[in-house]
Amino acid sequence: MYRYNTHGTCSRQIEIEMDGDTVRSVRFIGGCTGNTQGLSRLVEGMQADEVIRRLKGIQCRAGTSCPDQLARALERIRTQA
Repeated sequence: MYRYNTHGTCSRQIEIEMDGDTVRSVRFIGGCTGNTQGLSRLVEGMQADEVIRRLKGIQCRAGTSCPDQLARALERIRTQA
């Protein structure tokens, strides 16, 4: 389980489970419950690179968003692997 502390969003943290390069599960701590649950379900089973490609750069406030923070978290996981 990877934990990523978010910056500039209503959510405070993202918990991510990976299976190799595939996103197994995502759980946002805080944030807009419906949006973060929907986002989490949509990316389950996707390759990390595809999630990053689709979500990186989406803005909500402060130049970032929960989707963008998820992309950044996955990028960090890739650099640690």
